[in-house]
Amino acid sequence: MIDILNSYGKAFLWSDGYHFTGIAVTLWLLVISVTIGFFLSIPMAVARVSSKKWLWMPVWVYSYIFRGTPLYVQLLVFYSGVYTLEGVRNTEFLNWFFRSGYNCTILALILNTCAYTTEIFAGAIRAMNYGEVEAARAYGFSGWKLYTSIIIPSALRRALPTYSNEVILMLHATSLAFTATVPDVLKIARDVNAATYKSFHAFGIAAVIYLMISFLLVALFKRAEKHWLRHLKPVSSH
Repeated sequence: MIDILNSYGKAFLWSDGYHFTGIAVTLWLLVISVTIGFFLSIPMAVARVSSKKWLWMPVWVYSYIFRGTPLYVQLLVFYSGVYTLEGVRNTEFLNWFFRSGYNCTILALILNTCAYTTEIFAGAIRAMNYGEVEAARAYGFSGWKLYTSIIIPSALRRALPTYSNEVILMLHATSLAFTATVPDVLKIARDVNAATYKSFHAFGIAAVIYLMISFLLVALFKRAEKHWLRHLKPVSSH
């Protein structure tokens, strides 16, 4: 057991003093993909609820594709499939980008979480109380100001509980990074298992690490919900 813990210590540190591995890589993948996916999904959610077909149709197609196919398949397409295209290999930037397991993993995670987050925020916009919009218009709000000051902030607050589930799912999804040889927590667990042949301990430690990170994320979102959604709680008559 001590040998396993010593071997698994690099999941918390650098593998050779210079490169991140394990928890650091897992958290990096999560933060980068969720952050970029979040900001991309806001304008896409607005387009998704638009009455103009040329706006919502492309977003719907994109969302349908990335929510309708497994993330694992998407990662394989980016990491193993795209690089086989002659046009990609002959373009310097594309050749560099798709040759990297990190880049392909991040791209797959971003596009996947953005598709789900777009639908979450679009649903929250549709579920908005129409009275809020009417009140804002009565005060002279319209167009850009209406969306940025009323609709989007309100929708984001209401979507918080559902969005927290998406973040947890993305944490679990980062475990697929080992497919592209990215040294995340699961990749380290597999390396430890290969070195020690003690699968229960190696993968058990990985499970505990994911559980601890999930617990921390849940606690953070619960705190955020308590702050941002307290106005939705029923007022006590006592």
